[in-house]
Amino acid sequence: MNVFELIVGIILVLAVAVLFMIVFAQKKQIKSLEQRYNRFLRGKDVENMEEIILKRFSEINMLKKSTKTVAESLSGIDEMGQASFQKMGIVKYDAFDEIGGNLSFAVAILSKKNNGFVLNSVHGKEGCYTYLKEIVNGESYIALGAEEQQALDKAKNTDNFME
Repeated sequence: MNVFELIVGIILVLAVAVLFMIVFAQKKQIKSLEQRYNRFLRGKDVENMEEIILKRFSEINMLKKSTKTVAESLSGIDEMGQASFQKMGIVKYDAFDEIGGNLSFAVAILSKKNNGFVLNSVHGKEGCYTYLKEIVNGESYIALGAEEQQALDKAKNTDNFME
């Protein structure tokens, strides 16, 4: 036997040893996976697993329908919110020189699209008079007094009641 054959023999023995170690490691991994699989299925047979999976799919379908219903409801609420009164402007003033205390006032109440009304309450010695003027797209078809216009401008330039 020559040196070349000896080296080839040693390499083959080392290769076989490495392959045995790889097979042993693979066998250990397979056993670990088998144990995990058995723990997963413990107490459950395949029919139960199928029922559970079908039940989950049914629940997912119900959630999809429910989500669609909620989205439609929110859309309707958003439309209603667009038409609701969201903006307000108030101006207090003295309608007559002889009466102080800023008892008269003009208040403008508008939707997001600037539709609503201006309410003007004038207080004088003779009594209290209230006037209501419709506002469409931020404009009145009836001439507005200075205080009414100020209240309308305040309302148009605010985002909500809180400002």
